[in-house]
Amino acid sequence: MTDDPFIKDFNPVVGRAEELCPGLRRLVAPNASAMTFRGTNTYILGETEIAVIDPGPDSSEHLAAILAAVGDAHRISHVFVTHSHVDHSPLARRLAQAANAPVLAFGDSHAGRSPRMAALAAGFDLGGGEGVDMDFAPDILLADGEATVAREWRLQAITTPGHFSNHLCFAWNDKVFSGDHVMSWATTLVSPPDGDLTAFMRSLDRMAARAGDRVYYPGHGAVLENPQAMIRYQINHRRMRESQILEALTDGAATARQLAERIYTEIPPELIPAAARNVFSHLIDLSERKVAEPIGTLSPDARFHLL
Repeated sequence: MTDDPFIKDFNPVVGRAEELCPGLRRLVAPNASAMTFRGTNTYILGETEIAVIDPGPDSSEHLAAILAAVGDAHRISHVFVTHSHVDHSPLARRLAQAANAPVLAFGDSHAGRSPRMAALAAGFDLGGGEGVDMDFAPDILLADGEATVAREWRLQAITTPGHFSNHLCFAWNDKVFSGDHVMSWATTLVSPPDGDLTAFMRSLDRMAARAGDRVYYPGHGAVLENPQAMIRYQINHRRMRESQILEALTDGAATARQLAERIYTEIPPELIPAAARNVFSHLIDLSERKVAEPIGTLSPDARFHLL
């Protein structure tokens, strides 16, 4: 593994719109946490017909800040959502109603979910995710490659499932609003059944092939000026973790929890459940690729063995 490319020196003023480049401002929501870093980044694109990208959590304070940043002289014409975790999408409906604008996204919170993940969700309460906005329902569904055009901007949808099944990135010229798919402050959580590692790795490969994308504007943290370095790091990080799991499985069948306890020796015991969910996402991926399989029914407590 190369030195990590993380940017931790990021201390924006919450609630104050900051210009990132001509025609684009960032407004950070008041929802800082261990999962959201300094808070959710809401982007305000355009000057007259304005696109708001990722309105954020259901916060009256943040809604007021967005409307104040736009001002009475301008109009919000579109509300875009990268994915429907509770830190990104719940404010979309209230903002859309206030602005009389449509909400655009890939689909609701079940859209794009694989049959295997749907079966897991139906059969088990896995817990541990980032919180799903089950009420999310966009007005306009965006297909892969579909462009939305206004006088001052053009956004193209890029389907990037993995962190969440309905995740989209949005390309703006040679820049990308990357949501939680690729961020600057940390690697991306992939927690089944909302997260799907097989899909996530495909999506990383897809974005790696887009070498002309110069800058990423992530859902949390600072602007990513070298997105390809972070993509490579995430791919290598996941491959390293997979190698550790495969090596541990050479000693015999084990559960995700047992593997996590053997692999994550440097973390506090209270973080082992989160580590086990990460291992479980790898085990599901290995099962999809016919490298390993569960003994019996696929479940969080299943013992896996190599094929």
